[in-house]
Parts: sequence; C-alpha cells; structure tokens
Amino acid sequence: MADLKYCLYARKSSESDERQTMSIDSQLKEMLTLAEREEINIIETKRESHSAKASGARPVFVEILKEIREEKYNAILTWAPDRLSRNAGDLGSLVDLMDQGKLLKIQTYSQSFSNSPNEKFLLMILCSQAKLENDNRGVNVKRGLKAKCQMGIRPGVAPLGYLNIINNNRISEVIPDRERDWVVKEMYKRVAEKGHSGRTIQKWLKKIGFKTKNDKLLALSKIYSTLKNPFYYGEFQYGDDWYKGIHEPLVTKQLWDKVQQQLQTPPKNWHKNKFPFKTLCICGSCGGGVTAEERYKKLKYGGSNKHIYYHCARSVDYECDEPYITEADLIKQLLAHINAGNVKINKTKIAKKLRADIERFHKLRSEVLHQEYLSGNLGEIENSAVKSNDDEMQINYLKHVLKTGSADDRQEALGMIRTKFTLSNKELKLD
Repeated sequence: MADLKYCLYARKSSESDERQTMSIDSQLKEMLTLAEREEINIIETKRESHSAKASGARPVFVEILKEIREEKYNAILTWAPDRLSRNAGDLGSLVDLMDQGKLLKIQTYSQSFSNSPNEKFLLMILCSQAKLENDNRGVNVKRGLKAKCQMGIRPGVAPLGYLNIINNNRISEVIPDRERDWVVKEMYKRVAEKGHSGRTIQKWLKKIGFKTKNDKLLALSKIYSTLKNPFYYGEFQYGDDWYKGIHEPLVTKQLWDKVQQQLQTPPKNWHKNKFPFKTLCICGSCGGGVTAEERYKKLKYGGSNKHIYYHCARSVDYECDEPYITEADLIKQLLAHINAGNVKINKTKIAKKLRADIERFHKLRSEVLHQEYLSGNLGEIENSAVKSNDDEMQINYLKHVLKTGSADDRQEALGMIRTKFTLSNKELKLD
C-alpha cells in the first residue's frame, strides 16, 4: 500500500441533536494520542462546527474532498464515521474517492475502513445508521412539538408581553410578563379606540422609555407583528394548523378584531383626493392641523357608502383625543354660522366669482341650448339684483358652492372666508 498521508478531521454540530458528542478539542486530543501510538502521518488538521445532515453544506469537509482529489493526502483520521457523514450525498462522495483509489483509508478511534468491498459496505452501513437516527430524531421532534401544541403550549420564544417557564430544558408554561404585558394591552386599546397608527404607537413607546427584554427599542415591524398576532387573544398557528392556547389572553377577541379592521386601511394615494375643509379650522384640543380620510361602509344587501371624516392630524400631539366628524356635519355647522351672520367674507371675491359663473351659465345656454346670450351685460341678473339684497345673493351663492360645489370650487370658496374656526368635540367653533 502506498504511503498514507492523513488529514485529521474533527467536527461537532452546533445543533442540539449532537449535544452528547465530544467537543472538538476532546476529539483532537484523543486522535492525536492515537496517531502518536500508531505512528500515523498527519499532514493537516481541520476542524468544523457544522451539521452533517445536508449534503455539501460543510465548507471544510468540501475542502477536504477537493484536496483528496488533488492528492494532497489520501487518508482521513476522525473520531467516528458519523463525524464524516450523516447524509447520502457526502457518503457517496467518500465512497467514490475510495473507488477511484484516491482515498485509501479512513481511520476512526475504534476501527478502520480501506478500499475493500466489505469495509466500504460496513462504512456505508454505519453512516446510513447515523442518517436513520437523524431522520427518526426529526420525526420525533415534530411529533413532540405537535403534541405540545395540542396541549395548548406554543413552542418557541414567547411573544412580547409573555415569558416562557422552562423545566428540564423544555417549555412547560407561557405566562404574562407583568413588567411589559400592560404595554401590549395599551397598544391594542390605542389602535382600536383612538385609531393610532404603528408610527404613532412607536412614538408613544419612545416617550415612555419602553424597551424589550433585550434592552432594545421596539422596531416598527415588531409593533405591527404584535398587533396582528392572534396569540394575544388565545390562539396560535403552528405550521398549517391552528391551536387553542392555555395561556392567559391579554386582549379579547373583539378588541383584536377591531384592531385588524383599523390596520386594513387601504394604501393612501397622496394628493389624489382633495379635502378642502382641512384648511377651515384647527384642532381645538392641541392646536394642530386637521386632516381627512375616506372610509367605506358595506351595505347589508351589497355595495358600500363612502364617508369623509375630518379629525386632528396629531402632528402636534400624537395622543390627541379629538374625535372624528363627518364632512356632512362639518358643512352643516359652517352653514349655520353663515346664516347667523358670524362669518366674515371677502365680498369682492365672491361677487367676481358669481359674475364669472353667471357668464359661464349664459354662454352654456347660448351655445348648447341655442337661447339668446345676454352679450355679457348680465341684464337679467342685474335687474333681479336690484329687487334683492346684494349681500343676500352673495351669501346664498357661497352656501350653494359649499353644499354642492366640486372640491376645487369649495376650496376656492373657503378662501373667501376670513373667519377662523376650531374643531372641538365634533363642534365647529369660532376661534
């Protein structure tokens, strides 16, 4: 037999299935003692902390196969056959190298394998047995996890607001983390009852100095995953199946459902929709600006109704409790102030706008209805104006635009109002 040049290979998996395996240092110590006793010629020593379950997944082992093909060495010294392979792919690579005459011997602590049919067959049996143990262990682990789920205990790290109770290296119970569970409850309440967004919640958490068990601030993605986690009302998903947990829920199912509805706000198309009444008033609670949004309510027998709501933009105080008001109610209250004479208006602008609309009307009547156009002198309107009060006509025109005009017309009309308003508890008040 040609001179044997050995590569000493020591491996220990970082996974829990090989906790009982000797450490790498222990393997090296024992194998070096064996090498000295048997006068084994070790050319190189390699070590690796990686699982051997998957073929070609160990970079150091792949390097060994490459160097054997390059005839850097022709034998391997290792603690046991399962240190080399626990999968069919890597085992096949070793046997192929033996068949090619490039790997002459594999020496373990208790036995050796040379390029003979019987010894290669024994090597394949021992490595296949290691693969079988791995496969069975995986099946048993999955079976154990499913049994734990059926008991109502969720495997894995407990979510924010809970703690795992560990007994004998296993999760025996999941209990509320009394130091942090109140924060989770408050997050749900703020979203459901106040319409707070994830970013608003994040600002609040920073304000109160809240941190996780790892002493870190809560990321925005973690806030949303917490608000969407059904574990908090008592259920959890593991794999494709759902289970009823035995842990104490932090929120009710009704509250959780309400939060999900709040989180399903459709993507905003910025500047697509105009909400002219945003500039009419400021928030009476915090002094910040007012914003608006569209909401759709499903009808019992199909279809939906669109509603526009105005509310505090929370740019000054993100915890502002100012309630929502519909656009219809806002217009109704504004018209009431106009009728009461509480609103100062720019009469010059209104008169100019009124004349322009009347001109447009007569042009339409002339060109489309083929009726006589009044040559731009507005004779009929001016005659009627003599019989009525100019201020009354302007006020009526302003109210007409606010009630039925387009968003652009309304915005232009609001620019003619000089009175400032505040929105407080759904009531439009004079500033």
